[in-house]
Amino acid sequence: MTNNTNTPALSVVLAGGGSAGHVSPLLAIAHAIRAQSPDAAILAVGTRDGLETRLVPAAGFELTTIERIPMPRRPSVDLLKLPLRMRRAIANAKEILHTANADVLVGVGGYVCTPMYLAAKSLGVPIVIHEANTKAGLANKVGARYTDFVGTAFAATKIRNAHVVGMPMRAAVAGLDRAAAQAGARGRLGLAADLPTLIVTGGSLGALNLNKAVAGAVNALGQAGIQTLHITGNGKSVKGDDGGLLTAPLYRQLEYVDAMEDAYAAADLLLCRSGAGTVSEVAAVGLPAVFVPLPVGNGEQARNAAGLVAADAALLVADADLSATWIVENVLPLCLNPARLADMSAKAAGLGIKDAAERMAEMVFAASGKQASA
Repeated sequence: MTNNTNTPALSVVLAGGGSAGHVSPLLAIAHAIRAQSPDAAILAVGTRDGLETRLVPAAGFELTTIERIPMPRRPSVDLLKLPLRMRRAIANAKEILHTANADVLVGVGGYVCTPMYLAAKSLGVPIVIHEANTKAGLANKVGARYTDFVGTAFAATKIRNAHVVGMPMRAAVAGLDRAAAQAGARGRLGLAADLPTLIVTGGSLGALNLNKAVAGAVNALGQAGIQTLHITGNGKSVKGDDGGLLTAPLYRQLEYVDAMEDAYAAADLLLCRSGAGTVSEVAAVGLPAVFVPLPVGNGEQARNAAGLVAADAALLVADADLSATWIVENVLPLCLNPARLADMSAKAAGLGIKDAAERMAEMVFAASGKQASA
């Protein structure tokens, strides 16, 4: 598509959504584009019921939506309806790209991306893709047929034309200096400044088995002089025997922390799931971690963590094997071993990539044939 004299220097449409794993890198790429080209027009495309409906406008970007088109895995009425629904979604996607006078489409995966990729291919709009997971999603595999501009978070990801760029992340995380920020972060989180610190998180939705195992170990951790901040997940607060919030020496629980950079700065060790975003962020900031992969799917979370585990920058325990006893026997002594934690931190940082969003922005400019204006 060509720009007329009244359009901005660059018009970018970014597609993806549904989960934070898609929305967060999308927004990081959008911010990096805007930093390099302040007059760029940026439009995000998502679904009507995903996190993007809240997060994209809150970040200051315009959002439009198209129909969510899941791919049925077995014969069903939905499978019979798929061709018509896909044609309708592609037509809608074409209209969005045409109205935006798009110079480039950026896709980060998810249900909206397949029709957006097919529409862009039909209209001759260049495509740029970011794949966050070690196991590439179907939509991005489709889109990768039509472009040479494919960035991945992990070297192990198998997708056409892959270039390892890392995981686009918020500047507050990518630019975090853990040592310099630690005292302030601990203060904001209600933690002591000078104690070994374990932070536990199962993500915004929480992780019931992880929460249960930690609850059983907090007395032993406290007695060893380790303070624990337990981020339980929204609506997943941990109760004690009296029905109130669980209490223990040096133990504090919160359902959610908005600024995860504070959690990363405050922690000496993180006990967490191994989603692609979390794995990439702890590497970027050089934070030792114990990963407990989500026990569903095709083992994606274990694959995400494999590089850090192999480098001895992190430990991994299966969800079924995690227990209070395992934490006491493995996590507790690690929290009290600053030399090993320092070694793990250095190894993690050696694998981390801080400028992934900027690398993706460079791909966008290259694909569009336009130059940054900043």
